Amino acid sequence: QVQLVESGGGLVQAGGSLRLSCTASGRTISTYSVGWFRQAPGNEREFVASIGVPLPWRDPTPYYPDSVKGRFTISRDNAKNTVYLQMNSLKPEDTAVYSCAAATGTPARPTNWRVYDYWGQGTQVTVSS
Repeated sequence: QVQLVESGGGLVQAGGSLRLSCTASGRTISTYSVGWFRQAPGNEREFVASIGVPLPWRDPTPYYPDSVKGRFTISRDNAKNTVYLQMNSLKPEDTAVYSCAAATGTPARPTNWRVYDYWGQGTQVTVSS
């Protein structure tokens, strides 16, 4: 079983950047697909980014919704057993609790939070206008 811990959240002005980290323990994170989701008060959980399991012959394809495409980047650092979410050009509407999640293998629908088996506790991101 893998345990996930997020870090890197905080308060930032609109237009600023943050990098969130999702660090795994107990298992190697490179054997899991990883997704980032966010949830603001009163809103449903929203898909932010996902990255599949790296293969020897192919890097995993990241996925993003239109709301963050071009501003957010998900990446892996297998040596640190960590997945990052680089967030640039932040907007007030990006304010939410951000959580990372891991799924065994490569789920068919990585944008669906229900396919993920393990979750971190979340980290707050607040973007001021």
